Amino acid sequence: MPKYTININGNERQVDCLEDTPLLWVIRDMIGLTGTKYGCGKALCGACTVHLDGKPVRSCSVSAAVLSDQAKITTIEGISNGNLHAVQQAWIEEDVPQCGYCQSGQIMSAVALLDSNANPTDEEIERHMNGNLCRCGTYTRIKKAIKRAAKELA
Repeated sequence: MPKYTININGNERQVDCLEDTPLLWVIRDMIGLTGTKYGCGKALCGACTVHLDGKPVRSCSVSAAVLSDQAKITTIEGISNGNLHAVQQAWIEEDVPQCGYCQSGQIMSAVALLDSNANPTDEEIERHMNGNLCRCGTYTRIKKAIKRAAKELA
């Protein structure tokens, strides 16, 4: 089996896996970070969203073979340094979570949005968050939380 060195949340880790092993399984099963969730396995729901070199990707559809030694992966566990990220705090204040299953993917997408656009409009939020599904339908609260986090980060 090939051996891959990946930088995840600022730490280099070596993993032995097949080339077509999804990054999601590397993160969860081989490294033991379980905040990233399995939803659909087809990159349709967004529950498995992580950042790859600062861009949101669906980790269920990225294979280990495409990861270079220079690739930087950030998971929900890595977006803050011991404190809540502004997006996580806004999620709590706006009472976003219900079942919570989609939340790590939603938060990772929201963080990526605010990293690239400090003051998004409603339309920009909707366009960027499109594809992150919430079975509980908390989309209005998600949008409010993103706007709150944007103000906090400004």
